[in-house]
Amino acid sequence: MIVIADRGEVAKGSAEIFFRKVKFWKEDGQEEAPPVFVGIILLKNNVDGVNYFHVKVVGLLFVATTRVNVSPSLVLELLQRIARVIKDYLGVLSEDSLRKNFVLVYELLDEVIDFGYVQTTSTEVLKSYVFNEPIVVDAARLQPLGPAAIFMQGTKRMPGTAVTKSVVANEPGGRKREEIFVDIIEKISVTFSSSGYILTSEIDGTIQMKSYLSGNPEIRLALNEDLSIGRGGGTIYDYRSSSGSGAVILDDCNFHESVRLDSFDMDRTLSLVPPDGEFPVMNYRMTQEFKPPFRINCLIEEAGQLKAEVIIKVRAEFPSNITANTIAVQMPLPKYTTRASFELEPGAVGQRTDFKEANKKLEWGLKKIVGGSEHTLRAKLTFSQESHANLTKEAGPVSMTFTIPMYNVSRLQVKYLQIAKKSSSYNPYRWVRYVTQANSYVARI
Repeated sequence: MIVIADRGEVAKGSAEIFFRKVKFWKEDGQEEAPPVFVGIILLKNNVDGVNYFHVKVVGLLFVATTRVNVSPSLVLELLQRIARVIKDYLGVLSEDSLRKNFVLVYELLDEVIDFGYVQTTSTEVLKSYVFNEPIVVDAARLQPLGPAAIFMQGTKRMPGTAVTKSVVANEPGGRKREEIFVDIIEKISVTFSSSGYILTSEIDGTIQMKSYLSGNPEIRLALNEDLSIGRGGGTIYDYRSSSGSGAVILDDCNFHESVRLDSFDMDRTLSLVPPDGEFPVMNYRMTQEFKPPFRINCLIEEAGQLKAEVIIKVRAEFPSNITANTIAVQMPLPKYTTRASFELEPGAVGQRTDFKEANKKLEWGLKKIVGGSEHTLRAKLTFSQESHANLTKEAGPVSMTFTIPMYNVSRLQVKYLQIAKKSSSYNPYRWVRYVTQANSYVARI
């Protein structure tokens, strides 16, 4: 946990108070603590309110405290950027790497924030002021990465640990592997009606880049030729597709300051000189109808006195050569539910079920789901009292989280990644990864 309180206006015990508050939030059976909340501490015999802002990145909490009225979105964005800068320097964010590089992290924070005022969050600018070399954590000690951590180059596959190198550390032998990593990450939000129709659908996407190229050569990144931006015309990027309904239509987008759009209107190509560290080349949003990766069907009905049965079916709508992982399904149950017993389909492997009595929730976890397959969960509920209303109004909705590597629903693709050549023998590695994740995936009962 990293606590940022740089003006001396908050008591030293604020870190302990924050930790206790977040811990008790969980013990009370509630969800995760909200990103912004107010705590009360005793300061010079006066009771003063302290605003706590925090983000959770790979299990680590980055916290900022203040007693001044400040924009929450600004502070949360700052915390995300600080986490990104530290990751650029250390190569990997973990408790072990932070502990070993405490002096370096402290120096970074001292340059990023001066007396509570932000100076810079650019890794490239910070390299002129921070000269400590990071202590590299042995990659073998890192937690094993799932399929979502696989990069692709044609038919070649490279584990995501290759991108856990520091952008500033010198490699043994003085040799540097010339390579660049590109992520197309899409977080999708879908709401299904009780009859299975799509009520709302949206994609929030980003193209992330991390460069290990020496000399910062110019890069040309080409997207789909049928890409259109703006629905209904009148936008500053009003590109119309000639391919009809199959076109990729984005509602809006924005680009990193280093991106040049000189030829974007002709061939959908972005030109840039990538700065050091990880950065978003392009952020985009899409509300055009798309085929959801999963269909969720849920039924709850009475099964006798003080009993009910729940049936949840999840079907994967993507190709069979794609596999989703880390799937979690949750469903709130009636408040008077006292017990739940589960029945999985025959031969089920890598699945777990649980009934959280404190907050009356059903949980179903699946290690992986292959495209085209269907999985079913049956749960028998026991109540402490009779239901005086429709069960469907007292239970649900069903929510789902997942990660699907090497798959994206928007069909936005990187067609090619061209790097300016320094010589005829210069041929750096180019790695591209597609990842689809659930942002808010909900089915009403």
